[in-house]
Amino acid sequence: MSPSLYNTLTRRKEPFKPLDPVNVRMYVCGPTVYDFAHIGNARPVIVFDVLFRLLRHVYGAAHVTYVRNITDVDDKINARAAERHPDLAPEAGIRTLTDVTVAQFHRDIRALGVLEPTVEPRATEHIPEMVALCERLVERGHAYVAEGHVLFDVSSMVDYGKLSNRSIEEMEAGARVEVAPYKKGPMDFVLWKPSKAGEPGWPSPCGIAAPGRPGWHIECSAMSEKHLGQVFDIHGGGIDLAFPHHENEIAQSRCAHGTPMMAQVWMHNGFLQVEGEKMSKSLGNFITINELVATRRFGGSQWHGRVVRLAMLGTHYRQPIDWTVDKLAQARNMLRDVARLLHGSAIGPAEPNPEVVAALSDDLNTPKAISILHGIMKSAARNPAARDEFVATLALLGVYGGESVEALDPGLADRSIDRAEVERLITARLAARKAKDFKESDRIRDRLSAMGIQLKDAKDPKTGDIVTTWEVKG
Repeated sequence: MSPSLYNTLTRRKEPFKPLDPVNVRMYVCGPTVYDFAHIGNARPVIVFDVLFRLLRHVYGAAHVTYVRNITDVDDKINARAAERHPDLAPEAGIRTLTDVTVAQFHRDIRALGVLEPTVEPRATEHIPEMVALCERLVERGHAYVAEGHVLFDVSSMVDYGKLSNRSIEEMEAGARVEVAPYKKGPMDFVLWKPSKAGEPGWPSPCGIAAPGRPGWHIECSAMSEKHLGQVFDIHGGGIDLAFPHHENEIAQSRCAHGTPMMAQVWMHNGFLQVEGEKMSKSLGNFITINELVATRRFGGSQWHGRVVRLAMLGTHYRQPIDWTVDKLAQARNMLRDVARLLHGSAIGPAEPNPEVVAALSDDLNTPKAISILHGIMKSAARNPAARDEFVATLALLGVYGGESVEALDPGLADRSIDRAEVERLITARLAARKAKDFKESDRIRDRLSAMGIQLKDAKDPKTGDIVTTWEVKG
């Protein structure tokens, strides 16, 4: 079954037809490696990993190329390296910072059950390709040299703004753009710039004498072309990248090569907020992947990476997601049930459930896929012969890797239980049930489950009232 995917460029869901069915090509913008990745960064990693798995299932693993880049040259990187490694030469400090951060990123996303991309290029390893692109754009009249910079001339591209669906006039009125006297137009953007003291530098294009370094947008154009060609199938990333980053990628790549498109399909995942609020350091709700899976900072619990993954997939990728303890608790409860059923079982090869494949093929409808998964689990519990298909389906989603019940709830044995808080929440839950506010009752139950509390409801034979007792889950 060929997938249908929502294309940001056309603003509609379309049947996906690869340019070459034996070489399906996808590029996704990866991390800028100056600090630990946060849970917002985890969303595109997980979303496009599911798409990668689906494409491999449909077209064959050998026929899908997935490129996810590493941005290792950037203003934030330079500043952080100078802050953390003042005793090292600038380039050595930057390389030390980026190597350590890349290694941490790999550890973090490995915990989320993601497959390795086919290629993971680093920007600093593709400087010659970026220089060549700059020179090509100048030759074709789409870029110009000014005061040691190479800048893209936005006015030279008739349909600039197509991806973000805005005219140049609208973008000029609303955009925060760098004001510089050497720019021909306010929307013109940097392809190459001079290196300042303490920054890394490479031989510049277009006869510029001083060393310089690439602008952000040119990096992805160069890396995607190197590994996927001038035109490829799918380009993905967070919705925050649609403008200006992806818009500028399209401009650079199309104008450099005279092609009608850069990628056939542009896919963007929605924003993430935490417990109803925008994630920010000032609000104290800025959570890294590492903090989520290795500490008890969020909700007083340490969350297994597969639990994080399942919770993330419970919301459709194009919708905003409210990241809550309750979502994680629900995901953990489901995976513990999966582990009770499957852990240690001998499982043979099988095809994933066709209804789940169909749901994923409908623009990655993971909420529907998970709903179907619940039904499949019930069948597998009744019929051991159905377990092979169940395991294959879990593998397609990447949400279970054979973990034990205990492994899916790390740190449970060390978790301190606030008995007064447990009793307060149980009282609130009983009040919600009495008021028939079952949504609130379920929310409180999930919160207690996240704390490692198992509830047991029973009717008092004398009064007929519901009495709730509790114990720490083992």
